[in-house]
Formats: sequence, C-alpha cells, structure tokens
Amino acid sequence: MAMLKALVVDDASFVRDLVKRTVRQRFPVIETTDAQNGRRAQSLMSRTAFDLILCDWEMPEMSGLELLQWMRQQPQYENVPFIMITSRGDKDHVIEAVKGGVSEYLGKPFSPEGLSKKIIKVMGRKLKEAMDRSGKSMASPADAFKESANLLTRKPETVADSPAASTPSSPSQAAPAATPKQAPSRGPMSMASVRFAESTLKSVVKDINLTEVRVIAKRDQVFPGILDQAVVDIETGEGQMARLNGYVHQLQAVDKRQDTDFVSVTIRFVDEDPKKLEDLSRFVARFRAGMR
Repeated sequence: MAMLKALVVDDASFVRDLVKRTVRQRFPVIETTDAQNGRRAQSLMSRTAFDLILCDWEMPEMSGLELLQWMRQQPQYENVPFIMITSRGDKDHVIEAVKGGVSEYLGKPFSPEGLSKKIIKVMGRKLKEAMDRSGKSMASPADAFKESANLLTRKPETVADSPAASTPSSPSQAAPAATPKQAPSRGPMSMASVRFAESTLKSVVKDINLTEVRVIAKRDQVFPGILDQAVVDIETGEGQMARLNGYVHQLQAVDKRQDTDFVSVTIRFVDEDPKKLEDLSRFVARFRAGMR
C-alpha cells in the first residue's frame, strides 16, 4: 500500500513512463502522479501534497527551474525533495539549479539504479520507515538494487554524489571520433555524440528528420540496447548545442557481413518542447541543404 506521493514532471511521455515504472518497481510505498509541464504540475501541487518531485528542466509553458523556484516559496514545499532530471549537465545550469533550491541533480539518460540512489539519498529516513512499515527491505545507497544483468554483461555504473557529475563516463569517451567510410560524401559531415546511461557513442549523422536521427558509429565502441534512453548532442550552429532526448529504435550492421566495421543506430526523439523542435527544424534544413 502506497504511503508516500511523488510527482513526475516531463514533457516527454516516454520519460515519464520510465521514471514511474522505476519508482513503482523499486519503491512500492511511493504512489506516482505525472504532469506534462511545470504549469500542470503547479496546479496538481496546489491541490495535493507530494513528498517528492522528479522534474525535467526544459518544458513548454513552465520550465523545471521555474517550478522549483515557485515551489520553494510555498510553505508546504519548502523542504520537500526536488530532483532535477535533465540533459543539461553543464556547470552553469547545475549552479543555477542549486541556487534555486534543488535537492539533487540527475543527468539524462539515467539508469534505474542511478535514479533509485538519488531517491534514497533525498528521501532518507522517511522512505526507509515507510518501506519498513510495509514489510519491504531497502539496501544501502552504495549497493542498492544491483541487477544481475549489470553484473553479468555491463560495467557497474559510477554515479557521483556531486550534482556536477551528471554526464555519464565511459572508456569510449576517451577514443577519438570515428569517421565511417560510409559517411555522406557530399557537404560537411555533422558529428553527433549520443549519450546513454553508461556510455557515449561518437558518430556521424547519416540522416535526420523531426522524429528520428540515424547515425553511423565505429563498431569498437560500447553500444546500447534496443529501447535504451539516449540524449543526442548535435551542434546546431553558432556554438549552440541541441540536446535531444530519445530512445534506441534500431541497431543494424552497415555491411551485410558479421565482421562489419560500422553500425547504424536509429534514435527516435521524444521531446515535445517547441523550442527544441524549432532548433531541430533549422538543423534538419541545413543538413538537407548540405547533402545537395
């Protein structure tokens, strides 16, 4: 039986579902409600008392930072934990969130283990007592909820307690970006860095539209699984970086042979933020023009 209430706020329904599923599976004492933007969340919070807020930063109508700033001005929410879950992990944004009163900062894409540890950290004794009353046991943050799949097939996640360490690291990040032979031969190539919970893929954009991007990456890197969360970092021009949230839709060998050197990865976008879609539209137009 749920004893605590959490509000999940994100403009992407795919991300909201991932967060709710993790909370439901790991912490059955927490009941989740969701909202598609800060304005809707503000309305729900005015009518219902929540014990935890899990919120994205970039959303239409009201951003996560604006919701956080409003929340800290409400007497009933002065001390309620607020976890910012976002692809914006640069130092300036982390500092801005800390000044606004954020409890913890979690970078996208995140793993269930990473999210669980953050929840345990901010909820503390309140969560432990609720789990104890329900007859459920809870592991310590250091070894919480390790899954057999991670032990058998993946390297353990190293999530730092410091909010500034929100971007995943991996051996593949140290390797220089590969330039596949199959990359477009006409016009300038567009490089993309695709971040996953435990690795970063250096790649070349092969094709892109408003719903998905197809990139080509060298095989010697760490690849994700189907439906894994992803954040695609693309330079949109004038030093601006688009951080597009999505998930792995398809993995395919570039050549019709088992020892192919390159792999094609298709990422489906889930963002619904008008500003991100506008930036993406401009990039797609430039990309198409460069291919002519």
